[in-house]
Amino acid sequence: MNDASDAPVRTALAPRADADYLRGVVLVALAGVFWSLGGVLVRWVEAASAWQIILYRSLALAVTLTLVIAIRHRGRLLRAFALAGWNGILAGACLSGGFMGFIVALSYTTVANTVFMLGATPFFAAFLGRWWLGEPVRRATWLAMGGATLGVAVMVGNGFAVGTAFGNLLALGTALCFATFTVLIRRGREQDMLPCVAHAGMIALLVSTVVLWSGYGAPAPGLAALAIGGRDLLLCLIMGSVQVGAGLTLYTLGARHVPAVELTLLGLTELILAPLWVWWAIGEVPSAFTLVGGAIIMAAITYQALSGARRRRTPAGLV
Repeated sequence: MNDASDAPVRTALAPRADADYLRGVVLVALAGVFWSLGGVLVRWVEAASAWQIILYRSLALAVTLTLVIAIRHRGRLLRAFALAGWNGILAGACLSGGFMGFIVALSYTTVANTVFMLGATPFFAAFLGRWWLGEPVRRATWLAMGGATLGVAVMVGNGFAVGTAFGNLLALGTALCFATFTVLIRRGREQDMLPCVAHAGMIALLVSTVVLWSGYGAPAPGLAALAIGGRDLLLCLIMGSVQVGAGLTLYTLGARHVPAVELTLLGLTELILAPLWVWWAIGEVPSAFTLVGGAIIMAAITYQALSGARRRRTPAGLV
């Protein structure tokens, strides 16, 4: 039986927990807005290869996050990275694997297939969050995940192809990498986990440099493989500092207050907005399937956010 004297404490803490959750929801949803700009920025690239984009995007990401961490910790960078520990390094490795896996997957399978496989991210996060962190998955969240999966299927259904097993597995691996990254930053939420994003940028920078130097994905091996036009360089730097950097900063900060599975579900706002930005900026009209599927995903995300907020406003004795 609960001590009646605990009731005022729970009542006092409830508004703060509710506000923290809502703040986390807004941060993660905004992260999806930034990520959704990727399609437009990549379409504007003129000649850079996929690995050159990864290289310079990762460079900008690593530099941007290092500056952000330095500001947040008043110049005590080593201390910030030390506090994130091995958990931060592992999270960064998983995130960098997701970066590179996504690009490589597109070389072997269609965009539709890749997007469909990425729709599995919340399910991976649900399993890993329950296994590692003991975070339960509410019935409302399962319903929202089902709705989001339906929306993704509608979006890509007319473009889904068969016979690309390797590319599909790579895309599925990308989803697993991002889900694992999400669970790891949830596990380290008592510390500032932004260093793990800087780790991701550094790892992807190193790997892409080695790949390009070997001559893969470039017209020539060695230093010539790193050459890139000024316009493409600027776009890559914007991707790393704004589109990916700001998005991952918001996502990581929001992870302190939102369970892992809900994080990945809310992050699907990227899939809704990406085709709309391309439509507005380039004039590429999305199909009816894309619009209907996006509306279904938006409804699922809205339902999830509202149900989560409502659950936190319910007094403990009435849950």
